[in-house]
Amino acid sequence: MAKAKRMYGCTECGSTFPKWAGQCGDCGAWNTLVETVIEGAAPPSGRAGWAGEQANIRTLAEVSVEEVPRFSTASGELDRVLGGGLVDGSVVLIGGDPGIGKSTILLQTLCAIAQHYPALYVTGEESQQQVAMRARRLDLPQDKLKVMTETCIESIIATARLEKPKVMVIDSIQTIFTEQLQSAPGGVAQVRESAALLVRFAKQSGTAIFLVGHVTKEGALAGPRVLEHMVDTVLYFEGESDGRLRLLRAVKNRFGAVNELGVFGMTDKGLKEVTNPSAIFLTRAQEAVPGSVVMATWEGTRPMLVEVQALVDTSHLANPRRVTLGLDQNRLAMLLAVLHRHGSIPTYDQDVFINVVGGVKVLETAADLALMAAVISSLRNRPLDTDLLVFGEVGLSGEIRPVPSGQERLKEAAKHGFKRAIVPKGNAPKEAPAGLQIIAVTRLEQALDALFE
Repeated sequence: MAKAKRMYGCTECGSTFPKWAGQCGDCGAWNTLVETVIEGAAPPSGRAGWAGEQANIRTLAEVSVEEVPRFSTASGELDRVLGGGLVDGSVVLIGGDPGIGKSTILLQTLCAIAQHYPALYVTGEESQQQVAMRARRLDLPQDKLKVMTETCIESIIATARLEKPKVMVIDSIQTIFTEQLQSAPGGVAQVRESAALLVRFAKQSGTAIFLVGHVTKEGALAGPRVLEHMVDTVLYFEGESDGRLRLLRAVKNRFGAVNELGVFGMTDKGLKEVTNPSAIFLTRAQEAVPGSVVMATWEGTRPMLVEVQALVDTSHLANPRRVTLGLDQNRLAMLLAVLHRHGSIPTYDQDVFINVVGGVKVLETAADLALMAAVISSLRNRPLDTDLLVFGEVGLSGEIRPVPSGQERLKEAAKHGFKRAIVPKGNAPKEAPAGLQIIAVTRLEQALDALFE
């Protein structure tokens, strides 16, 4: 038997070192090296890589470029986030806070897929009885889905080779271990090697695999960073565990667009699709209130209308507070400086609070003009029209810059009954959608004048 070897692995990047150090030499993180015991490895000859193929050389012209076949998960929102459906042999990693709905959506998906294809649900955290109880509570079909309780990766792969499932779920990757290593499940080496074996099996057999990943207290996926590089798709569940909405966002996708967003509603019967998220996010008060404005954000391949709220109040602190929920706090500070310089509206003695209704995170710069409109409305205590839409990027010199997909944003606004839109001149269409008045602006001063017409 080969002699065991002690190594130290970084929990952030997965790099290994022969001795412990306070700082990782590769990624620079502090206090992240954890001791692992590695048994003597088998000779590497004949071993396939992560892609499940032996090394060979071909020209690009010799490689087949046929379109990758997909099949539906029976959930339109999940298919959207995946890029149009599941791909044979793909590996999808899903992360999120505890209780956010990871196991729920995967159980719903597998019960639906099992009606047409063989499916296997492998759980290392729950018993078969617990999984069956959840399925009954959610009124899911239970006659076709097979459930397995196992944490040894060699046993899981051996069973999968016999069952030959079309789709398999591993819940969760942190509970899985390989007998080749002596370290505890959840360690850097265990997670990395177990995931490598699963990826290799998926590529060789064509089985699509969902991996559930734990997250740290900062919200990042636990385990080595290399785990996200090994898989084909990385999905994150967002939203408050006590809220009604769940947002599923793709941050990596080898078979589709990234930053695609799926919207689900949590009910007593599980997660339900929200096919028209703009209608959910626009549940506003009947009367116009100061500090509220609607903007059109672009998520993946579709526009969404969301409400931006601002509260500006006199500050009694030496440094007024700048608090944002769903927007970048540093960008708020920059926009307030632009508002002071080019709009002659100071806020240096005011606390400014910004919130995007519904828990949506708006990462694009198209929210700049809407954010400034909400701040001015709250500061002057003057409500904006409820049928007003605002979007556009604001530059440091006060210019209003166009944003991508402006025509689609305006069509979405017209569909929901908006009558007036303040947009960058570069996004003004040649022919406005029916019933929608377009106000094209090029400078911040023009936009401020148009807000309270």
